[in-house]
Amino acid sequence: MLGNLLGGFIVVLVGVNLIPTIADSIWTATNGANGSGGNITGASASILDLTTIFFALGIMSAGVSLAVGGLRNAGLV
Repeated sequence: MLGNLLGGFIVVLVGVNLIPTIADSIWTATNGANGSGGNITGASASILDLTTIFFALGIMSAGVSLAVGGLRNAGLV
């Protein structure tokens, strides 16, 4: 139980610390390194902008599932 809870905490902690790096990389891809325009435009840029949100949702769901799994094994849920 404690291992799953600790693992979930580590996953969330690492994921939250990676979100700014991912957001900066996406901004560079869509806007260019110096703001002069990137290689990705149109609908592809709109979809790429959603990557940060989906990454955050994935990190959140992974952490919650590990925590719920640990609590279920302990008989608390």
